Amino acid sequence: MTPKAPPPLDILRRFAPGTTLRDAAELIFRQGTGALLVLGSSDQIDDLCTGGFRFADVPLTAQRIAELAKMDGGIVIDETTKTITRANVHFIPDPRIPTDETGTRFRTADRLASQTGLPVLAVSEEGRDLAALYVGDQRFVLQSPTALFAEANQRLQSLERLRRRLDEAVERLSLYEVDDIVTMRDAVKVIQRAALVLRHVEELELVAVELGDEAPLIRLQAADVAEGVPVLVDLVNADYQPRKPRRGSSIVPKLYEIPIEDLYHTSKVGETLGLIPLDREVSPRGLRALAAVPRMPDSVRDRLQKRFGTLQRLRSATLEELDQIDGVGPRRAARILAYLDQSNGIINPQIQD
Repeated sequence: MTPKAPPPLDILRRFAPGTTLRDAAELIFRQGTGALLVLGSSDQIDDLCTGGFRFADVPLTAQRIAELAKMDGGIVIDETTKTITRANVHFIPDPRIPTDETGTRFRTADRLASQTGLPVLAVSEEGRDLAALYVGDQRFVLQSPTALFAEANQRLQSLERLRRRLDEAVERLSLYEVDDIVTMRDAVKVIQRAALVLRHVEELELVAVELGDEAPLIRLQAADVAEGVPVLVDLVNADYQPRKPRRGSSIVPKLYEIPIEDLYHTSKVGETLGLIPLDREVSPRGLRALAAVPRMPDSVRDRLQKRFGTLQRLRSATLEELDQIDGVGPRRAARILAYLDQSNGIINPQIQD
């Protein structure tokens, strides 16, 4: 089966450990009855139901859902009023709606979700996975907390490896910038690896959302690994774009639009961002280098970049030349040179304000 895109995060939050719906799914799974739950009460749902019986103002609890699931029919839940409206019903979605599912319960859930746009939960009677959640044409498998923690740890390890590769690419770019031998490929590789870091953080958030209150440490670790990456991406892009981007603009949203398989191809990332040809020799504007100098107003950074134009000219500037720039002064000029010269010119990828 071809995996579908995951449902929205707000849907997943309803099924995090400790929520009523997640507790109900676990109770049903343990009692081995299976279930089909539609999260939404409407005339459209009524038209797709036959048999069963209706409820009036029956509060929604995990125990009630589990007991009603023993009757084998489907259950309709009104999340707005937090009530159970129908039980033991037979759902009849349009059989012409295509589905890759094999079991009757899961085929029905897939078609119901596609036809109504409402979240539909199918709980297994047995098997490895707890349940499958369908939203429109999307499918997501709910896993046990143990399996989720294992997946989260695996994703964190992958994220840390990607960050190390990003730092290596940044260090290499900085060395090449000092020697003035940068090609566009070197800059694009930094953005490419940064985009992979950000995409893996986004995927890890799906696991964190499903873990609910158990996820704070996972989010903290992911945030630490990805610290400074969005700023780094925009600075490298601003250094090498043929036309300098507007202040405050960001390419990060554009990176999220690139298909994940394309992020592994440097050429496709370069084409998408307009950083081509990859083998062209280029010189940075020096924006990333200036951003590493602490406690310097943006207006001063702009004047420095406008005055010198490239990192090479900025690095070769004297104290006297820097001092002439409005807002610099002798002490700041000395600090600028010190930061540009530190560590043989390697610019720290952890950008500081």
